[in-house]
Amino acid sequence: MALPTSYLTTVKNLQGILNAIQSAQAPEKFTQAFLESLEFKSTPDRLIIGVLKSLRFLDDSGRPTERYFRFLDQTQAARVLAEGIRDAYQDLFKVNTKANELAKQDVVNKFKTLGQGQIGDAVLDKMAMTFTALVKLADFAGTSPAKAPEPQRETLANQTPPPRDLGPAGIGGLVYNIQLVLPESRDPAVYDAFFQSLRKHLL
Repeated sequence: MALPTSYLTTVKNLQGILNAIQSAQAPEKFTQAFLESLEFKSTPDRLIIGVLKSLRFLDDSGRPTERYFRFLDQTQAARVLAEGIRDAYQDLFKVNTKANELAKQDVVNKFKTLGQGQIGDAVLDKMAMTFTALVKLADFAGTSPAKAPEPQRETLANQTPPPRDLGPAGIGGLVYNIQLVLPESRDPAVYDAFFQSLRKHLL
């Protein structure tokens, strides 16, 4: 289940913490002491460290990741946050690609299904509260789920027999690249006549 096990018990300081992170120099490790240096010293505030790890802003040891550093750029911070949310809540977005638009109770219901009934109601409520608070601060317009590559279209090069590139032919000062698909034939005379006619009219 790709749902984070970390959550906040209150989100009143969430925006303030994220704003403080953007204003401060990135630490070597994001520790409780660093959080307190940002003036967030309460026990509930410490839970943000787990959330930042879920969003992959921090690695398992608490070191800032490349995503953390991109978040420091305020011009793209909201999009980077959305990217982290999609990453952390992959299973939810598989169920609903517009999960960021769901109401809190709908998020609770989705989490309950994804958790297969193994998550208590109190925890589900806080998980949904954390998710909905995060998405309010994120810009999902600039992000989208990874799309499967489009099937490759058949080109002339895949046809049988393959086209032959005759090189550039100049007409009236213009240069044209001409590709011809030759008819299937085992008679060399057919090809000889074909190219003789081409030479006569174009070359």
